[in-house]
Amino acid sequence: MKPSRIVEEFPAPSFRGAQEQALADIRAAFEAGNDVVLVRAPTGSGKSLLARAIAGCARRAGEDDAAKPVGSYYTTPQVSQLDDVASDPLLTDLSLVRGKGNYSCILPGETMTPVDQAPCARERGFDCPVKHRCPYFSDRDIASNRDIAAMTLAYFMQMAGSEVFGQRDVVVVDEAHGLAEWAEMYATIELGPSTVPMWGQKPAPAVEDSEDAAKYADTLVTLCKRRQEELRSEIELSQEEVAERDRIAELIRELQWFVEDARDPESATTWVVDQHEGAGSKVVVKPMDPERYLKHTVWDRGTKFALLSATILNKEAFCRSSGLDPSRVALVDVEHTFPVENRPLFDATQGKMTYEHREETLPKIARLVVRLMQRHPDEKGLIHAHSYAIAEELVRLLNDFGVGERVRTHDSEGRDAALDSWKRSDDADVFVSVKMEEALDLKYDLARWQVLCKAPYPNTRDSRVAQRLEDGQWAWYYRAALRTVIQACGRVVRAPDDSGATYLADSSLLDLFERARTDMPPWFAEQVDRMTVPDLPPFDPAAAVGESGNDGGSSGGGNRRSRSRKRSLDDHPLGDVWQ
Repeated sequence: MKPSRIVEEFPAPSFRGAQEQALADIRAAFEAGNDVVLVRAPTGSGKSLLARAIAGCARRAGEDDAAKPVGSYYTTPQVSQLDDVASDPLLTDLSLVRGKGNYSCILPGETMTPVDQAPCARERGFDCPVKHRCPYFSDRDIASNRDIAAMTLAYFMQMAGSEVFGQRDVVVVDEAHGLAEWAEMYATIELGPSTVPMWGQKPAPAVEDSEDAAKYADTLVTLCKRRQEELRSEIELSQEEVAERDRIAELIRELQWFVEDARDPESATTWVVDQHEGAGSKVVVKPMDPERYLKHTVWDRGTKFALLSATILNKEAFCRSSGLDPSRVALVDVEHTFPVENRPLFDATQGKMTYEHREETLPKIARLVVRLMQRHPDEKGLIHAHSYAIAEELVRLLNDFGVGERVRTHDSEGRDAALDSWKRSDDADVFVSVKMEEALDLKYDLARWQVLCKAPYPNTRDSRVAQRLEDGQWAWYYRAALRTVIQACGRVVRAPDDSGATYLADSSLLDLFERARTDMPPWFAEQVDRMTVPDLPPFDPAAAVGESGNDGGSSGGGNRRSRSRKRSLDDHPLGDVWQ
């Protein structure tokens, strides 16, 4: 790696905010001999541009010993983040590649077929006449030969051990705060009727611990290999058989990895096994702190690493969960350049949203949302509902109050279409969302205010969470929730001249701030210290939808405009389907 060229590799024509100082600090951290640099860069600091500058410092062919790795990887767990990189004119030299399922075959009669189910995947010995033009293989080959290959973290991990994407000099991971959690998710193995093709032959016995699960895994591997040989003997496979073949190959890898790691007394990973309905029911095998998995899929893939995020809250804890030696890791803090007065927090708490108090508190939050709609008559708002159960009940209450015409929401299937429709609309609608605390850019008038309905603590019914709390890892529990809150607060303020208000509705959030105070970045602690109680108008649902003279005032300071509530098909969540 050549950290000395980090400034010349910065892709923008000029610096803004704290970027120049950040580059100097990152350079110094690498030149001090650190293998890994954690870059804690808040929203709007231009993490993707910093990432590009770091990636450009990778060793190039001919600069050193030919046996040493060259080039770099840019990877992120967020598909939307990769899409942003793909559309950024400053990042055109990042060569993007995605998984096969994201590309369509170009053969006549197969143009609706994903590449992972195309004739080359179905027919043994198939010689594709247009492979050189295949969109997947073309992107893959280009990325494998360019200085900077960009891909999602899922694809990057999947390619571990691949000859095409071998070790490189530098690996840059954007939005890296949840690296250990993403690894835990990718390494989790679900064994059930929908995931094990030969489940009917060998359903799971009663499984109580990791050794029981390992014994069952041994049996499944034997069955998988037998079926794999049968499929390999066929000249041509149907699309269903292709999917079965690929799933079996994946299952064999997963199971063999689990058995090897679970039976290794030196492994730092703890495996937790769930089977809630006894023999014959689904088994889920989950790793905690999958150090060995991360070593294989990430740490063995480069010589130097830069991990960027706004919410790497505690260096030692991050290193411990990721299998890193803290003595070889540096933390670089990037200054927040957005004026704190433009990103206010408001204490609008209505009570606790724990399960036992939710029935009492949620109607109060619905009334709060109505009053906020009055306060922001011409401005879009985002509601972080935390769960679909809360979202559904909140929307029902808002409809009962008569403000439903200004409310939108989504389900798990149509979330992207509903979100895009809301963003395209000119109406000042409120979007009740679930799990949209990250990777959502609502700059300027796309949203001027938001509500956090519930402190986003990890689900204690998850066996990994329960195990950690049983082990006394309460600091981890509070950090995980604080990280999500900080991510959420960044959704509606995206530039130094942008502004957006965040209202806290769950009183448990105030308790969280007290418990996790020592892990707060300074710039967020400043927001918390300035938090005030908002001055809201009296509850008037008619005013919230523009049907009375009491508009409650506007945070923007302008007069309310009259707006039609009748939507076109373009603005409807199902408009893309109907047209």
